[in-house]
Amino acid sequence: MLVLTCPYCGVAAEETELHAGGEAHLKRETVGSDDDAFEQYLFTRRNPRGVHFERWRHANGCGKWFHAARCTTTLEVFGTYTAQTSTPPQAMLDTIAAKRPGWSFDDWLGTS
Repeated sequence: MLVLTCPYCGVAAEETELHAGGEAHLKRETVGSDDDAFEQYLFTRRNPRGVHFERWRHANGCGKWFHAARCTTTLEVFGTYTAQTSTPPQAMLDTIAAKRPGWSFDDWLGTS
């Protein structure tokens, strides 16, 4: 079972106490965006195996949204951090890169 620690209240919660909110660090298209941008947001996403950054809500606890970094193939959790953070903490990125040689956050974002 997936266990994530809420960065706000410090509770290590099982996934049954949480609510998944999709991929983190996406530009979410809203009112006023053109059809092409909205189509890209909804339907055209990379979904590689391995490291993902996701949004989670501590639904049965403090109720706050946070981000988690985890591996989708092994369920290894690299850590959690507050939702107001625009990029993952550098220490977390360094830990992931050390365990996954050749991995980079820019590659994950698709900006390199």
